[in-house]
Amino acid sequence: MRDPLKIIVAKDAGFCFGVRDAIEKAREVAREHGKVYMLGDIVHNERVVKDLAKENVKVVDSLDEVSDAPVLFRAHGTIPEIWAEAGQKDLTIVDATCPLVHEIHDEIKKLHEEGRKLIIIGDHGHDEVVAIQAQVPQAVVIATISEADALPRMKKAGVVSQSTQMIENVQEIIGILSMKIFDLRFVNTVCFPTRRNQGQIKEIAPNADVMIIVGSFTSANTKRLHEVSLSLNPHSYMVENASDIKESWFETAQSVGISAGASSPDDLIEEVVEHLNNLHVKLNV
Repeated sequence: MRDPLKIIVAKDAGFCFGVRDAIEKAREVAREHGKVYMLGDIVHNERVVKDLAKENVKVVDSLDEVSDAPVLFRAHGTIPEIWAEAGQKDLTIVDATCPLVHEIHDEIKKLHEEGRKLIIIGDHGHDEVVAIQAQVPQAVVIATISEADALPRMKKAGVVSQSTQMIENVQEIIGILSMKIFDLRFVNTVCFPTRRNQGQIKEIAPNADVMIIVGSFTSANTKRLHEVSLSLNPHSYMVENASDIKESWFETAQSVGISAGASSPDDLIEEVVEHLNNLHVKLNV
């Protein structure tokens, strides 16, 4: 009989304050008005979106579908054209944008006012990045070191990053840009919850036999956490829920570390912990 499986859950795994506040705001408005419309998924987690739908938080693809209730603009941020359209339609807007994303919008506008070429370190096509890019004219998005290498030399540029970028990726790209740009101003907009969660994984992953990262495959920050974990522990796996976990990962494991993306609810993490405890008992029968 093996010893009980040691399970280490990262202290701050799961919802960040921006996501938690956005979800609570959606629930409050739905209770007050009978329903609330949500332009796109409030966060990148299918469980959260499905649960909110039961509370009359209705996802729509266009403002043309909004009537007789407020519309909620989600945590990732919304492009100015949509704000303007909602104003023209005289819709009641609930702004659930993460305050830290609003700060990125403010910072890139300041860099634009300084007359700098604008660069965003982030994932192409990601909702947050699209909204940041839309705040100013002609901002360039780069996601990788090779894309940074391909940029031409320039005299004066300003750089911000998507809030959930992997810190090491940002550092490496800034190192390349600093060799290409004479007057470079970088505003570190990787948010504190992201830095904290990546830091906690760096403490847990090297000391665990297996690492589990819980979150949706559509979630950028969950993917980043998995990348950090995988760089430190080859037995790192990303799962959307407990049913994705495979017995073969734990045949010889004595310890497992768990973290979760900022859009992963507490009940998903709890289900994974319960599943692992049951699995360990099964493997020891």
